[in-house]
Amino acid sequence: MTDQIQPAKVPTAGVHSRRRIPLVWIVPILTGLIAAWLAWDTFSKRGPTITIAFETAAGLTAGQSQLKYRNVVMGTVKTIAVAPDLSRVLVTVETVREAEELLTDKTIFWVVKPQLFAGNVTGLDTLLSGSYIGMRPTTEKGKPQRSFVGNHDPPVLQASAKGTTFKLATKRLGSISLGSPIFFRDLEAGTVLGWDVGDLASDVVIHAFVRDPYDKYVHEDSSFWNASGLQVKLTASGLDVQFESLRALLLGGIAFDTPTHPKSPVAASHYRFPLYASMEVAKSAGFGRQLQMVSNFEGSVAGLAVGADVTLYGLKIGEVTDVRLVYEPKKDRIVAPVHYRVEADRVIGISATQGMPPGVLAEEMVKRGLRATLQAPSLITGQKIVALEMMPDAPPADLGRDGDVYIVPAYEVGGFDSITRSANELLSKINRIDFDRIGRSISGAAQGLDDTINGPQLKKTLAALEAAMIDVQDIARKLDKDASPALKRLPEIAAQFQDAITKANRLIGSVDQGYGGSSKFHRDLDRLIPQLTDTARSIRALADLLSRHPEALIKGRTNTGKE
Repeated sequence: MTDQIQPAKVPTAGVHSRRRIPLVWIVPILTGLIAAWLAWDTFSKRGPTITIAFETAAGLTAGQSQLKYRNVVMGTVKTIAVAPDLSRVLVTVETVREAEELLTDKTIFWVVKPQLFAGNVTGLDTLLSGSYIGMRPTTEKGKPQRSFVGNHDPPVLQASAKGTTFKLATKRLGSISLGSPIFFRDLEAGTVLGWDVGDLASDVVIHAFVRDPYDKYVHEDSSFWNASGLQVKLTASGLDVQFESLRALLLGGIAFDTPTHPKSPVAASHYRFPLYASMEVAKSAGFGRQLQMVSNFEGSVAGLAVGADVTLYGLKIGEVTDVRLVYEPKKDRIVAPVHYRVEADRVIGISATQGMPPGVLAEEMVKRGLRATLQAPSLITGQKIVALEMMPDAPPADLGRDGDVYIVPAYEVGGFDSITRSANELLSKINRIDFDRIGRSISGAAQGLDDTINGPQLKKTLAALEAAMIDVQDIARKLDKDASPALKRLPEIAAQFQDAITKANRLIGSVDQGYGGSSKFHRDLDRLIPQLTDTARSIRALADLLSRHPEALIKGRTNTGKE
């Protein structure tokens, strides 16, 4: 039993682990992962697709031209097509994600290319790299936008420029252009952004941008003037040529100035200023606020136009703003109201120190004779101005007021008009003279004179005068013949006469010495005269006594009673 049959050993099979992915698939998998990462990275950096409309696509190439901001790529041009209405070119741009926040309705686009704009040469870097689309975002909040209209010209200012924009009103734009510089005391302080037409096209409003910190020097009483071109003046010292700068000479320019001690606050954004034609006009107008005035003229205002000067003592203080005709039914007459503005500080500068309102001093001046007159500075041109003058002999009047407009009484005498009026009155008087009657009188007088001259009486008178002259000549000859011996004795007679005068002088001296004021005779005579006066008085008293008391000759004088 011990020899039991043992089961045979069964051999076991070996187990070996087998790889599921072969090595040949590693490379494609890695390539796919990299491609997916690149696709995700590209998609994550892609921004919105925008459309920009331009007038022309000159210099732009699809798939190559780029969108840049401060030379940083913000997108690439994908397609360029013509708009359905054929008015513009539509450029499609795929932007990057960083540009999404910048795409608002405040963003400006333009094509950067080599050009001369606003006095500067821009886009020279595109000569090698080609044209691209520039953009200027803004820090102001705006609405997101995907369709834009591009500008033909680049913006004058960058969005980061700090400053204030003011409005300048002028009648004519002149040589001022987009990008013209603005100067403050010969320093370039800003630029012209553009302009628009005012109400009813009465003026042009220029948008002037003044950079920080120069905008802090613009007050409400500042003055702006046109600094374009050359100013040539002939002065006592010679020829004076002035210009602001070479750039202002070529592109036009504007300058402004502020009083040393301004009386008004700093001007706010979009504050409106008048733009004067030159620095002389601005300085003559002065600083400060303006008074609106009107004067009603009953006579002719021919030669007076809008913009004419308003003067006081020969100094310009304002200008005419309106001239028209108005019918007054109450007085049944037609008058010409002339509206004009006056720089307040030039007229009532003293009121600032006295704390007086503007109308008080003006009213006092009108009471003293201030009147508005029309004058013609030149007899050649015939142009007229409004001159404010003091007329002491003017009829009494008061300063009127219609809202904010002061009514200054008008006076019809002043300047060359008074000379013309006097000349017309003189001509009228001359025309009233009866020259025919005067001519007939002169003719009659001439005829009478002719008759007198050629008459027989004058001839007889002349004949008698001739005979008398012959007799006079005969007498003169006889007198000359007979007076010759007497003339020869004239020296002897003169000597004798001189001797007689000498003896007379001696006699007068002796008399003066013996009987003069310092002589003994004169002193005795002075003592004798008072004694004679006393004697005469005593004789008069005796005579009176005897006339009243004749018995006194016998009885003598009695001392009883009042004698």
